[in-house]
Amino acid sequence: MPDQMLNIGASTLQHGHDSSRVYLMELADADMPGLLPKVNVLAKQQGYGKIFAKVPGHWVSDFTNDGFATEAMVPGFYMGNENGHFMGKYLTPDRAHDPHGEEINKILSVARETGVRRAPDPIEPYTARVCTADDCQEMAACYRSIFPSYPFPVHDPAFLAATMAEHVTYFGIWHGKELAALASAEQYQRSGHVEMTDFLTMPAHRRQGLAGTLLATMDRELTRHGITMAYTIARALSFGMNITFARAGYRHGGTLINNTQICGRIESMQVWYKQLL
Repeated sequence: MPDQMLNIGASTLQHGHDSSRVYLMELADADMPGLLPKVNVLAKQQGYGKIFAKVPGHWVSDFTNDGFATEAMVPGFYMGNENGHFMGKYLTPDRAHDPHGEEINKILSVARETGVRRAPDPIEPYTARVCTADDCQEMAACYRSIFPSYPFPVHDPAFLAATMAEHVTYFGIWHGKELAALASAEQYQRSGHVEMTDFLTMPAHRRQGLAGTLLATMDRELTRHGITMAYTIARALSFGMNITFARAGYRHGGTLINNTQICGRIESMQVWYKQLL
């Protein structure tokens, strides 16, 4: 079952047993400092293993005093003038340790040493464009085939259409009439940044550099719309995605230990960011 969305005051949270966490996605100043006890109660009642929060710099000390630690940091994350801290609080001892740590560090080391390079434009018969509501059935089918389980209900065409109408722009690359690669840009207008996420490439179209081409298309389009900061939370064990963001000029912000459930297991994630303007 996908995680649930929840509003506490003007703040937005996501929580669920698949990822065994509470995720504070958007923190509203008006809800602090009283928000923290409510988040802790929710996590304790549900028996979750982690609380994960995106926190503006001026609230970091409150979270630190409550037992959180900064796992990643993005300069200028909030409206270009305040750092964003990705903070974690571990509620079970085993949640704070990833047995794949050595492999994660090797992948990160290779990604960090990767030079920036321009991604190629699509070559016929590949074409890239922004997705529309008419594409949602095909998009959902692709997500179902690649991700048996996922933190958000991307398997549901209605969810894709609803988010598309609100704050998410989906981008696709087609091979003729067949959807070959897909990603989304989730825009946080109140905070001035966008999350590049939900990347997939269908098996028949892998090793074509489509993820890099898609990311370059997204960067250009969002820059044109005045978005200043882009970031991603990428699977730490995905060699391809970490290389893709490093090649596109994204910088590493930190590692989120045992943070997100994807394809049936909880995985560590890497934060990458890029100043677009």
